[in-house]
Amino acid sequence: MKKIIVFASGSGTNAENIIKYFAKTQIANVVSVFTNNASAKVIERAKNHQIPVEIFSKNELLERNVLQKIQEIDPDLIVLAGFLLKFPENIIEKYPNKIINIHPALLPNYGGKGMYGMHIHRAIVNNKEKETGISIHYVNENYDEGGIIFQKNVALTEDDTPETVAEKIHELEQKYFPEIIQAVLEDSAKENSN
Repeated sequence: MKKIIVFASGSGTNAENIIKYFAKTQIANVVSVFTNNASAKVIERAKNHQIPVEIFSKNELLERNVLQKIQEIDPDLIVLAGFLLKFPENIIEKYPNKIINIHPALLPNYGGKGMYGMHIHRAIVNNKEKETGISIHYVNENYDEGGIIFQKNVALTEDDTPETVAEKIHELEQKYFPEIIQAVLEDSAKENSN
């Protein structure tokens, strides 16, 4: 059984969706949720599924504390699901191509520092974009610049607001993120067996 760690900073709807999805499979389990926000709703969601939670500060992330906790777990995949801090290079170096993130836009558009959540959806509406979507990508040392694994787009209308865009994106995230995580795990298993 593969081991997944999920990093999240906020409400944790994607994290919970991933937990529930893999609880029904024989492929992997979410073994821990890490958060930098002691009041994040993801903590309660994880505990409702008996998933251990690690709460840490930004300093602990940048020093070796978080890396050590990850190494104790020895995960097959680290999934960022609404995690807002820049991921440190010491963890990226230890887990090359084993850290993935979901971004609520079609990268390379609307990526980079400060581009998350409603900031993105407002920019997309203000720019009168005809479509948006999600990007699932590997994490490297730069915000939103790692290799893209999967993208899915959704059409927008003139009537869309940042809130309706957020709903459309959330639907895509809930449907595709767990499936793509599973595909990444299966691909890496194939590579390791060759």
